[in-house]
Amino acid sequence: MGCRVVKDLLANRIVRFQELGGHELLAGGYRGIEKESLRISPDGLVAQTPHPRALGSALTNKYITTDYSEALLEFVTPPEPSAWAAMQYMCDIHQYAYGALGDELLWPLSMPCRLRSEADIPIARYGTSNVGQMKSIYRNGLGHRYGRHMQVISGIHFNYSVPEAFWGAWAEIEGSDLKPQELKSRSYMGVVRNVRRLDWLLLYLFGASPAICPSFLAGAGAEGLAKLDENTWYGRYATSLRMSDLGYQNSNQSALYVSANSLDEYVRDLSAAIVTPNDEYRRIGTKKDGEYLQLNANQLQIENEFYSTIRPKRVARSGERPTAALTRGGVEYVELRALDISPFDPSGIGQPQQKFLEAFLVYCLLTESPPVDEAGKEAIRTNHALIAKRGREPGLQLLRANEAVAMQDWAAAICREMEPICEMLDKSQDGGYSQALAVQTAAILDAEQTPSARLLRELSESGDSFADFGLGLAVDYRDYFAGLDPEFNAHRKLLAAESAASTQRQAELESADGLTLDEYLADYYA
Repeated sequence: MGCRVVKDLLANRIVRFQELGGHELLAGGYRGIEKESLRISPDGLVAQTPHPRALGSALTNKYITTDYSEALLEFVTPPEPSAWAAMQYMCDIHQYAYGALGDELLWPLSMPCRLRSEADIPIARYGTSNVGQMKSIYRNGLGHRYGRHMQVISGIHFNYSVPEAFWGAWAEIEGSDLKPQELKSRSYMGVVRNVRRLDWLLLYLFGASPAICPSFLAGAGAEGLAKLDENTWYGRYATSLRMSDLGYQNSNQSALYVSANSLDEYVRDLSAAIVTPNDEYRRIGTKKDGEYLQLNANQLQIENEFYSTIRPKRVARSGERPTAALTRGGVEYVELRALDISPFDPSGIGQPQQKFLEAFLVYCLLTESPPVDEAGKEAIRTNHALIAKRGREPGLQLLRANEAVAMQDWAAAICREMEPICEMLDKSQDGGYSQALAVQTAAILDAEQTPSARLLRELSESGDSFADFGLGLAVDYRDYFAGLDPEFNAHRKLLAAESAASTQRQAELESADGLTLDEYLADYYA
C-alpha cells in the first residue's frame, strides 16, 4: 500500500473517530508500568544480600518482585486510568521499597553497574514450591545461554489498553462484523506489527544507554565503541546499547522470528520454539548430577525467553502459559518493552513520556498495519540496529517500503500525524499530550535534546566514569525518596499488607505441592 494511501486512510479514520466522539472514546485507557532496578551496595557493586524480607515474597507479591537476579528488583503498578495515577503508584513503590533497603541503593541506569564476575550476580530465589523452583531453573538456563551480565540489563515496560468504549466505534469505522474479542485481538496484533516497524523511533527518543562500564564486556572488545575514559566505553551516536547486539538483540535471539501477522501465527511460532531442539543448548545439557541446568534444550525454555520490543498480552491464570492464555481469551493489552530507564527521572519514567507513549500506541492502532513480509522483516532488523548504535548520526537513513529515507524526515512525519490524536487525548485526559509531542518533535530536529546525548554530555562535563556517575545518581534518588513524607504515600498501607500476605501465599504454595518437580514440569509443558 502506497504511503499516500496509508496517510489518507489514517486521516479518514481520525475524522470518523472524531465524529463519533473521539476524545470521549479515548478517556480512561489503562496503563501500567513495570520497572527493573538493580540493588547495589554503597560501593556500587551488585548487592549480595537476599531479597529484603520486609518486601515480602518475590514469588507472589503483586507489586514488588525480582527479575533475573536476587538483586534485580521489579516494581509493578496495577492498571491505572491516567499517567498521573500510574506515576504516583510507581513513586510510592519506590518510597516504600527504600524503607527496606538499609544502606543499599537502586541503580538508576539500564546498563549495569560495575561487575566483577558472573559469580557476583546471584540468581533469583523463589522458595521450594514447584513454581518457585521452575522460575529459578529458568533463570539458571538464561545464564548458561546468554551469560549473566546480559541478564542484569534493566528496562521499563509500559502496558496499555484502550478503553472498552473505543471498540464499538472502531467496529463501526471499520465496518467489522467480527466478534468483539476477535476485533480486539486483530487490532492489537496490528499495533504489534506497527510498533515493530517503528520501534526505532522509541530508541531514538528514549534510548538512554549510549555508554557502558567496560566490566560489562568482561574483558572482551566491542565493535563500534570508543573510550570516553579508561572506565567508560561509549558509542558516539548510540542511543540504546541495551537494545543493540551488545544487549537483548544478540545473535541467538535475533535468529528467532515470531510472526505477528495474526494471533494464530504468533502462538504457533512461539509454541514451536519451545519444542524445537537447539544444538548449542543441547551441549549445555538439561541436568548435571541430578540438578537442572535449564528447563530444556529447545530454542526457548518458555515463551517469556523470547525478547521482543512489544508483546500481545492477556492476564494468565495460575500455572497457565502465556500462549494458552492468548488462545483462551485473545489479546487483552499490549506490553511495550523497548524503553530504557530514564536516568533523569527518580522513578525511571515521567508523565510526559507516558503521554507520548499512549499517543504513539493509539497512532499504531489507527494506522494501517499490513502483514510483514520478508523485506519488511529485514527493514525492521536494519532500522532497529542502526538507531540503537548510530541513531544520532547526522544524515542517517533508514529503510521504508524498500527505499532509503532520512530518519529525521520519517520521524517528523510520524509526529505530525500524531497531532490530532494528541489533541483528542488532551480533551479526554488531564492534558499535556500535545506538549509531550512537541518536546519529542524538538528532539527529532536536534539530537542534542535526546536523553542519550544528554547522558554523554553530563558524563563528559562531570569527568565521572559511567559507574561513578550512576552511583552519584543513585545516592541523589535515594535522598529524594527519603525526603518524601511517608504519610503522603497513598499506597503505603496497601504495599505493607501485600508484603505480609505474599509471604503467607508462598508458604501455602509450598505446603500444597502434591507433585514432584519433574511431574510438575511435565504437566506444565503438556
